[in-house]
Amino acid sequence: MMTQAAVLTIFFILGVFPKGLTAVIQTQQTVMAAVGEDVHLTCQLMQSRDVLQVTWQKLSPEGERKNLGSCDKNSNQTVNDGFQGKVEFNSYAGLQNCSIVIRKVMEQDEGCYLCLFITFRDGSLTGTTCLQLYELHEPILQIRESNSTEETVVSCSATGRPAPTVTLNVTQQDLYFSHNSTVSVTNTNGTVTVTTTAVLFGSHGNGAQVGCAARLLSVPEIQVFKTIPEVKQTSTDGSTVIIVFVVLACGCVAAVIAVLLKRRYNNRDLEMNETPQAAIKDAYE
Repeated sequence: MMTQAAVLTIFFILGVFPKGLTAVIQTQQTVMAAVGEDVHLTCQLMQSRDVLQVTWQKLSPEGERKNLGSCDKNSNQTVNDGFQGKVEFNSYAGLQNCSIVIRKVMEQDEGCYLCLFITFRDGSLTGTTCLQLYELHEPILQIRESNSTEETVVSCSATGRPAPTVTLNVTQQDLYFSHNSTVSVTNTNGTVTVTTTAVLFGSHGNGAQVGCAARLLSVPEIQVFKTIPEVKQTSTDGSTVIIVFVVLACGCVAAVIAVLLKRRYNNRDLEMNETPQAAIKDAYE
């Protein structure tokens, strides 16, 4: 028995194509989905055909096809072993439109899927749609404390798959970022952590905020904002006066103690010098 590819080759040489082989199957070329959510993959036959069965297959990177299941014109649905509870079929009258739902997609579900419309006269008509997963977590924004009102170091990290784009922004117009640096680290689970660090220049008033946006492909971006902490003004004049006062007080106390000790030692020496003379005088008397 000749294969469909051989039949198509003969028709191509003869310049004759059976009716139906040029039928168009409408499907999304790429479906974006977040890890853990349910995904709908659809295939719709744009021309009316006598469809006997629709089969869905998953195409491996090596080119092998693995049957997920099928549904026929009698509304019978079959989900193959290994995909039960994971894949569900949604078919409509005439099987002109047949879709599958993949529950809680994971990394191993990523790839391309084939929908095969098996018709009565035209053989198998195939459509392809590819599932691409993304993962984007809320960015972490950090503002380092600074003793200057003119410079503040800001850092923002975002983790996703594939690598996200991290952008810093400010709400105050006279502030700007400079000395930007970006570092990417690939994690063991396949996600990538991107960290952007920059120096914020300009004098900021109360309530000025720094924002961080994490973007990934065409999915909605995630933004976080944080208020720049006020710079604590330390009064160096008051502390200096206190230190000087303490030093002077300690010096005065030390001087008084030294004078008292010296006077005490002088008095004791005087008493010791006078005591022998008094004893000699008493002896003569």
